[in-house]
Amino acid sequence: MNATLDHLRRRGAGAFVIFACGLAAGCGSGDDLSGPEPPGQPPPVDEGIAPSAGCTDGVLEHGALYRICFPATWNGDLVLYAHGYVPAHQPVALPEDVIGGTSISGTLTGLGYAFATTSYRANGLVAPEATEDLAELDATVRRLYRPDPGRSVIVGFSEGGLVAALAVEQHPDLFDGALAGCGPVGDFQSQLNYIGDFRAVFDYLFPGLIPGNAVDIPEAVRANWDSRYVPAIVIALAANFDAALELIRITGAPVAGNDLRSVAETTVGILWYDVFGFADAQERLGGQPFDNSTRVYAGSSNDEALNASVQRHSSDPAAVAGLSRFQTSGNLQVPLSTLHTTGDPIVPFNQSELYGEKVSRAGKAQFLGHQTIDRHGHCAFEGIEVLSVFTALMERVRARPAATLMALAPP
Repeated sequence: MNATLDHLRRRGAGAFVIFACGLAAGCGSGDDLSGPEPPGQPPPVDEGIAPSAGCTDGVLEHGALYRICFPATWNGDLVLYAHGYVPAHQPVALPEDVIGGTSISGTLTGLGYAFATTSYRANGLVAPEATEDLAELDATVRRLYRPDPGRSVIVGFSEGGLVAALAVEQHPDLFDGALAGCGPVGDFQSQLNYIGDFRAVFDYLFPGLIPGNAVDIPEAVRANWDSRYVPAIVIALAANFDAALELIRITGAPVAGNDLRSVAETTVGILWYDVFGFADAQERLGGQPFDNSTRVYAGSSNDEALNASVQRHSSDPAAVAGLSRFQTSGNLQVPLSTLHTTGDPIVPFNQSELYGEKVSRAGKAQFLGHQTIDRHGHCAFEGIEVLSVFTALMERVRARPAATLMALAPP
């Protein structure tokens, strides 16, 4: 209830009075439910300029780049876009926002929404910081332009899906809803284990092909990944295709088919996240988070030999504790919709299932919507599918204030 009142007051005390009077019995035109203003405390002025069609770029307080776009005719709502994982070594830049061959910004402004996005203040595993960058971005739109947006909704994919979920869980006073697509929203430890397990099993089946191991990747591997190691991986898979199929059976990684191309695409894709993501994860978490010390692997031609010989790793307590910043709670107070393909090889489909279980345990199932796409690929959505889920989300977002105010109205 307090969150609802805070939400309405953020939109303006006058708006709260108008909506409440429309529902409360005996509220005449002369009534002022907001009460007298305290002496010397006039209502806040909505500063900024009236928006015009087009985009404006700038820099947020903590160094993240931003872009804000308005349509020719604005419907009053703002959509913030949260992008996916970018390797830590790459320079910070504004993200592309194309999903399924469709521009998110172009589609949304074409529908009358304002659009805003940010590079985040850094690349890599930065979901907690990215949630604060989105809060800064929302505040920047409100400071630069008037009137303030009526609603602020987040759309995010991959790591951006996790950012979207964390943002609405932690800031329901700022954000009115979110679409979290193909993100590791269910359990971040499980996501890291999935990638680490895949690399450990790959090294067992194809020993020495990639220097280092699941948690210790030499810089030379990253520097020569595309030119040397990707071709070497594909050649090795082709030369020992039985072992390649064992890799898929043991790890349960989805493939489009039992052919070399499909297996190679899944294998290279998952290994990329190990090679480019684990060093960054260890640096940000203050230690090594992957632990397969007691894992029992199955599905090989000789499980006893596999479990006896696969390289084992133990996690650092500090890193495990640091993972709490990346874990969702499921404690939703505003609508959130997840979107996931059943055959996602990078962020497994069960991440959305795990999140649904969290939300149910928190008693907030009424706030969660989920759309499943029966397809192989990471974030392999068509533009019309994303638009359909977004449209349904906005219907729920727009319906929520009326339902809340009905509950607030006196009997």
